[in-house]
Amino acid sequence: MYIIVVGGGEVGYHLSKILLNDGHEVLILEQDASRCERLTEELGAIVHRGDGCEATTLDSVGTGRADMLVAVTDGDEDNLVACQVAKHKFNVPRTIARMTNPNNETIFKALGIDATVSSTNLILAHIEQELPSHPLIPLLKLRSGTFEVVEIKVPPGSDVVGKKIGSFRMPKGSVVLLVIGKEKGPFIPTDDTVLEAEDEVVAITSAENEEAMRAILSGK
Repeated sequence: MYIIVVGGGEVGYHLSKILLNDGHEVLILEQDASRCERLTEELGAIVHRGDGCEATTLDSVGTGRADMLVAVTDGDEDNLVACQVAKHKFNVPRTIARMTNPNNETIFKALGIDATVSSTNLILAHIEQELPSHPLIPLLKLRSGTFEVVEIKVPPGSDVVGKKIGSFRMPKGSVVLLVIGKEKGPFIPTDDTVLEAEDEVVAITSAENEEAMRAILSGK
């Protein structure tokens, strides 16, 4: 695959090295001259100085034949614009944008960005694993954007403790995929599986039913 990485900071640098090691053709776009010089010393001619938001720059590096563009600068707006130009002017099949502010996700999706990665959300997910007040953690949004994989920790005192999965109704379109028991470890559940306190339940559900899943498994 030919992958253009917009942003030669730490994220762009390490991402590009991994992609190169995997055998992909990679080009890094970076505006800062000194940063470009340092990257070129290590990575060679794959580094190009330029603004990834400008159509002329993207044209000059062959964006029209790119399989993917990944925008990982520190600016959400710049990442959005780079992906939009790549998508709508050069018909790049897949665009991925880094986000600092998770509140921008709706805008990014509405404007056609294929996938977003929020470092804030990733860190928050790890923090929430330790917070009993936040039993539901989004793990993965599926490509369609309609469904996502979530993890729910059953709190002590929940009404579902001691009950079979088949005995309560899940929200429409929701399915329990995996249960990670405190003592048993991970296993694929059936309708006869009895939930216990501190079980971690991995399920697929629609984004609109997240709160319903939280309510059912937290016993609220």
